[in-house]
Amino acid sequence: MSISLSSLILLPIWISMAQILQGGPDEKEKTTALKDLLSRIDLDELMKKDEPPLDFPDTLEGFEYAFNEKGQLRHIKTGEPFVFNYREDLHRWNQKRYEALGEIITKYVYELLEKDCNLKKISIPVDATESEPKSFIFMSEDALTNPQKLMVLIHGSGVVRAGQWARRLIINEDLDSGTQIPFIKRAMDEGYGVIVLNPNENYIEVEKPKIHVQSSSDSSDEPAEKRERKDKVSKEIKKRRDFYEKYRNPQREKETMQLYIRENGSPEEHAVYVWDHFITQSAAENVFFVAHSYGGLAFVELMIQREADVKSKVTAVALTDSVHNVWHQEAGKTIREWMRENCCNWVSSSEPLDTSVESMLPDCPRVSAEF
Repeated sequence: MSISLSSLILLPIWISMAQILQGGPDEKEKTTALKDLLSRIDLDELMKKDEPPLDFPDTLEGFEYAFNEKGQLRHIKTGEPFVFNYREDLHRWNQKRYEALGEIITKYVYELLEKDCNLKKISIPVDATESEPKSFIFMSEDALTNPQKLMVLIHGSGVVRAGQWARRLIINEDLDSGTQIPFIKRAMDEGYGVIVLNPNENYIEVEKPKIHVQSSSDSSDEPAEKRERKDKVSKEIKKRRDFYEKYRNPQREKETMQLYIRENGSPEEHAVYVWDHFITQSAAENVFFVAHSYGGLAFVELMIQREADVKSKVTAVALTDSVHNVWHQEAGKTIREWMRENCCNWVSSSEPLDTSVESMLPDCPRVSAEF
């Protein structure tokens, strides 16, 4: 088993702490011994934390992975599935690597939506200025003009984006298991227009601006000696803050801030926005929703806010492991009655497919998805 350098550096402290707990020398001697141990530690070396740089490729090829003809992610050279624990005992680094790969896969799925499914990428808000944060959805060419049928897809919460059901399934299983592409292609084959929502794209991240604090020495009303003392204290505080930051964030990852997208700052807001600006404009006589997990909650919130419109336009809703709650969301009696007639929630179960599954909530039927 490998032992990190930082662990070796800290080992004397651990031993000393154990001695204290077991009732070693008197308190003064213990304090002196610990101070001596701490004075010998090379803190710069310790703060490196033995972690490689968080510098990852920005393409699948750079990661040496590719999707094969079955839609499975495989290593280009070995043909093996993705390995999370690429570096032993470095969970944080492995997680960052996994997240970097996930971002590449998100872009890859976007490309598939446009190239393989022939969907159009539509920027929102529709009246956004050039400088403000923006998101987007995907629509088929006939999404607003198809006079008969429109299919609307809403994924769940977390890191997934438009076109995905589960990143983990994309990476560990295949594209058909983890993306919405099979649903989209089948819907289009059967004559549906399609709109793919992007409810987790609620903000953009930008680097935090550096705050420049005006030096206290600029205050000419104070005596020179007092200004010097304040400047010395200020420098000492900055030195300590930098020391802490170096320990907390040894690789100097950028500090970021979130700029929320207007009228799309949450999945619920996004669903209402797309309804108001796109779905209500569609010519389709029958609108159908497929909503997974938190997407089901977003749909119920849409119903609460646009009940009459939804009832007049939506024909049926297929939920999968929906996390909605008609009590917590305060859905009224008329909404619950409509859901019982027009919604069905397929849930993970060992029962045969479509077997009724008991529910404690008085809303839509729950049946087995046979997982």
